[in-house]
Amino acid sequence: MKGLVIKSTGTSYEVYFPDGTMIDCHVKGNFRIRGIRSTNPIAIGDYVEVMQAEDGANWITDVYDRKNYIVRRSANLSYASHILAANVDMAALVVAINHPKTSTIFIDRFLATCEAYRVPACLIFNKIDLLNEEELQELTLLRHLYQSLGYPTYAISALQLNDDEVISIFQNRITLLSGNSGVGKSTLLNAILGENVARTGAISAAHHKGMHTTTFSEMYPLANFSTSETHKTSSISETRSWIIDTPGIKGFGMLDVQKEEVGHYFREIFEVSRQCRYSNCLHTGEPGCAVHHAVANGEIAISRYESYLSILEDANEGKYR
Repeated sequence: MKGLVIKSTGTSYEVYFPDGTMIDCHVKGNFRIRGIRSTNPIAIGDYVEVMQAEDGANWITDVYDRKNYIVRRSANLSYASHILAANVDMAALVVAINHPKTSTIFIDRFLATCEAYRVPACLIFNKIDLLNEEELQELTLLRHLYQSLGYPTYAISALQLNDDEVISIFQNRITLLSGNSGVGKSTLLNAILGENVARTGAISAAHHKGMHTTTFSEMYPLANFSTSETHKTSSISETRSWIIDTPGIKGFGMLDVQKEEVGHYFREIFEVSRQCRYSNCLHTGEPGCAVHHAVANGEIAISRYESYLSILEDANEGKYR
């Protein structure tokens, strides 16, 4: 039987089937010896083959080819990667200007990873109701920057969500919802679904950072949901819209990155680099470097260039190979 993995607890998986049924499944041990250097050889969003044993237990015996996936460097050094999700139509990164602040380096690493794995991405700036005038100006500048690069951006307050444009981005697609702990990702998910499916937490007063509230990744169906009454579905078996909620992450490391490739994942750097004197230019001060010239002239944002250099430094040190 072919099904869709919609929840992982680390030891078992919940698999959804086209008739609307959901079954808890375990993984055959041979997945551990296939040379998959990952903390999770089966990920949320994977299509899998399930077999029922004579004792009634359900086992995942195979994983179907993925159209894409998005990964980050694992904190477990015995593995190379952690797969956040597979077969994703959109990656939505929830960020905040403050309460707690999301760094542009984190944003750019996330976007660069999406570029590397060919996953469309957007940015959702949350908690705008908490911003002062100076912070609102920063929000405007950042939205302008990323929109100029072709990334859709949205400015919301998840506690007061009534923006059909934002809600509509989740329709008829599988969306990965990610972000730092504390940026309001779970609050946004609850607002979209209209029920409290994800726990929310307070911000640490001592460190002004979020605390983890989501423990395991889970995919939620948007059944009976639409901004238009004519598009409502009647059951989970009819839904075409899913949101993948992931645990909050503090850092985002890219994988399998050669230093010559890093610039390919920054749209503006890749475009300008075609004018560099040398085809293998790393844009760190080489003669005739068009990228370095564009940064000096304000044509490429300094924050983006600094993010590029941070990934390049990691690649030079061999952290991601």
